[in-house]
Amino acid sequence: MKSQATMICCLMFFLGIECSHYKSKVHIKDGDKRQHPEGKLMTGRIQEKCQGPCTMASNCSQPCAQHFRGEIGFTCHQNKWQKSTETCTSLSVETLFKDFSSASRLSLAASSVPVHVLDFRAPEPVESVAQGILRNCPIDYACILDVVKSSEATSGNIAFIVELLRNISTDLSDNVTQEKMKSYSEVANHILDTAAISNWAFIPDKNTSSDLLQSVNLFARQLRMHNESENLADELFIQAKGLRINHNTSEKKFNFSASMNSTTEGILGMIEIPRQDLWKLSPNASQAISIAFPTLGAILKEVRSQNVSLPRPVNGLVLSVILPEGLKQVLFTFEKINKSRNARAQCVGWHSRKRRWDENACETTLEITNRVKCLCNYTNMVMSFSILMSPKSIDNKVLYYITCIGLSISILSLILCLTIEALVWSRVVVTEISYLRHVCIVNIAVSLLIANVWFIINSNFHKKAQDSKWCVALTFFSHFFYLSLFFWMFFKALLIIYGILVVFRRMMKSRLMAIGFAIGYGCPLVIAGTTVAITVPEKGYTRPDACWLNWDNTKALLAFAIPALVIVAVNLVVVLVVAVNTQRPSIGSSKSQDLAIIMRISKNVAILTPLLGLTWGFGVATLIEGTSLIFHIIFALLNAFQGFFILLFGTIMDHKIRDALKMRMSSLNGRTRVAENASLSPTNGSKLMNR
Repeated sequence: MKSQATMICCLMFFLGIECSHYKSKVHIKDGDKRQHPEGKLMTGRIQEKCQGPCTMASNCSQPCAQHFRGEIGFTCHQNKWQKSTETCTSLSVETLFKDFSSASRLSLAASSVPVHVLDFRAPEPVESVAQGILRNCPIDYACILDVVKSSEATSGNIAFIVELLRNISTDLSDNVTQEKMKSYSEVANHILDTAAISNWAFIPDKNTSSDLLQSVNLFARQLRMHNESENLADELFIQAKGLRINHNTSEKKFNFSASMNSTTEGILGMIEIPRQDLWKLSPNASQAISIAFPTLGAILKEVRSQNVSLPRPVNGLVLSVILPEGLKQVLFTFEKINKSRNARAQCVGWHSRKRRWDENACETTLEITNRVKCLCNYTNMVMSFSILMSPKSIDNKVLYYITCIGLSISILSLILCLTIEALVWSRVVVTEISYLRHVCIVNIAVSLLIANVWFIINSNFHKKAQDSKWCVALTFFSHFFYLSLFFWMFFKALLIIYGILVVFRRMMKSRLMAIGFAIGYGCPLVIAGTTVAITVPEKGYTRPDACWLNWDNTKALLAFAIPALVIVAVNLVVVLVVAVNTQRPSIGSSKSQDLAIIMRISKNVAILTPLLGLTWGFGVATLIEGTSLIFHIIFALLNAFQGFFILLFGTIMDHKIRDALKMRMSSLNGRTRVAENASLSPTNGSKLMNR
């Protein structure tokens, strides 16, 4: 047997055929993929970048690695060469069928047929995929599987495989069986792998992903079923099911559970054909086929159109349906991939001619935290459906106008508050407690004023600064100054306790000031800095849709919510303690004066603290799914007008500030009258006449 093999190899050598094909070949099982030793799918070869000078908008190209045809294109961006296109491919029509032809002839040589009888002439060249399949594996297309599934998923190979599937759909779709559909799905599954997604971006033809979807739908349309229900394909990244239906059939459903990769849980999808629509079918049996793609949504590239901001991320399975004539409406249930509260869904259908998602093809009938129900219109142009992620908060003009008007009033109120404090400062800071009280008011106003300014900057620039160091900086300063607002409120409450409980031994004013600034600005700096240090390395500091603390991934928002709510609770307890202690009779006039001041401070804290607490209480209410719009409106009102509340309750309602302001204004009026009288005196008049 060994000598016969040697003789065959010698004959093959003289005929120009590699003898290595005679060696035992390890066939890749269904679903297996060529892998690195680490177990990761090979998705291309790293090639050296261009060596020439990199100037703006310049391009260059490099040849592919050995055994690959094509080239890799680079574009100069920010003074660095970045990969832009790739056409490297190891596949061709010849390579698809070369191994199969050699193996078939060698199998004859291994039989009992004498070697001299064998015809070792070179086979006729295969001019097309259809010709090669019809010649070698017309029953199930299995002859191309090993070569395709063992190839690297480079951009060039992906484009070749899509063209291969397109040719099969157009040239070999006369008699599609379940076996052919299974082989077809295995080929498509290879380029839909999660590890290959990044290489789709470098394919020069941006319509390749749309061509793949259209080819799969076209091929499935030609399938003829023989059973009541069939599991047509069950690959990791493409699933297909079929049902026999007629006008007497009860409501039918397709249920899918597909994963983005082999480690995550499945994302659910369901297709329902309503009973009232099934009545429209003819008595003859028909069929309905559905296909689920878990990763195709990340691959599909839309053609640009007016008033559409691309890319629009897909947030669920892509579900295709092939229905008989007469069925026009289908119900879909999509599980969201991103289940964030702000990840609002938009039901859409893929328009194969326009090559983009069509919002008019579907309407949303129900949306909850993790699922969406869509009613979609099925046509020959719109056969695939999904949901787009629209990460927006409640879009209501009332909230927008409340925020704009409220912030404007708040900022003006805080500026007025600080101006009044500057005018009356020397007249109102006559005692230690009043001095510290006004220090707190000023720092509360400054903190809120700066925080509001940062909020406006965030609102205008968060889309441009997203995923950048600017966004981190904007979020940090907003976090810091909003925390400072609450910690100065906390220090104000501590001063009240200090004024009540500490009677005989007082701290020096400088020490109290140092404690105040340590609490008011030191604690927020520690909290904000720690939050940045912990979450930025994980890229979980900011939200994906705004420059503010992340909630969905790292819960960084707790670094603001917990201190704020704890301080509000503590301040309310302090107010209760003050209410109890101030009922006791006072001893001595000085103590009575201090208690009067404390009572005035307590009144302000009692007003300000519940307002701030109520604000964030309604903020918590807005986090609950399905919260009424009225809670969002109240939350916006209380937040936007905080500066006005501080001016009203912290400054204007203080009678000492009003008295000092009146005296200040009277003094200014008096100086003005004196100046006017001096200018009208006879002495000045004679001087003017003498000139």
